Amino acid sequence: MALEEQCSAPPRWRSISLTHVEFPDGDLTGQVLAYISLLPIAILVGFVTLIVFKRELHTISFFGGLILNEGVNWLLKHILREPRPCAGAHTNLPSEYGMPSSHSQLIWFFVVYFFLFLYLRMHQTNNARCVDLLWRHILSSLLLGMALSVSYSRVYLLYHTWSQVFYGGVAGSTIGIFWFLFTQEVLTPLFPKIAAWPISEYFLVRDTSLIPNILWFEYTVTRSEARNRQRKLGTKLQ
Repeated sequence: MALEEQCSAPPRWRSISLTHVEFPDGDLTGQVLAYISLLPIAILVGFVTLIVFKRELHTISFFGGLILNEGVNWLLKHILREPRPCAGAHTNLPSEYGMPSSHSQLIWFFVVYFFLFLYLRMHQTNNARCVDLLWRHILSSLLLGMALSVSYSRVYLLYHTWSQVFYGGVAGSTIGIFWFLFTQEVLTPLFPKIAAWPISEYFLVRDTSLIPNILWFEYTVTRSEARNRQRKLGTKLQ
């Protein structure tokens, strides 16, 4: 259905409980896409959770890039001032402007940065090279599908036009590449000094930038420590 026809005969909208995301009443596809469009919010919540429990400088930097990306999106929207499609179709909107799409910009920033992190930052530390590449390719495919789904959902639900979603994706990808390079070349060399600050030590902020595969490192260290404690406990019980 063309956008003009959708705007001339707007559907009856329903909102997801506890959110302002709306979808056409009785449209199962729209309902699924409405939940998919909440993924950027889930990503932000996930980052806050990781920062609270991990307190790792690269994660904090990644989150800082997401905040910068959102700031750029707000600035672009208020400079371009392009309205959303079907004005008045949705009542609960954070902004009347739609260029570029903030959902599209955020999800593509996240995905592009994650691509670069997976293939350039993380390196294999054991001999399972094929398995390592396989799970990276699978994860990358899932992330790409997620970004495309979120972008499509914003058009399907009449929150944005195709051009607003496209340029949001371009902006997010560009900022993602810039922030990854900035983090790697400028911030990463400073992480050891930042981690040594008294305030960083007080809040247990750590730097893992010199560890090529943090997942493998944490797994082996945790397993080794658990075995040591188990042996000590067994010795005391004898």
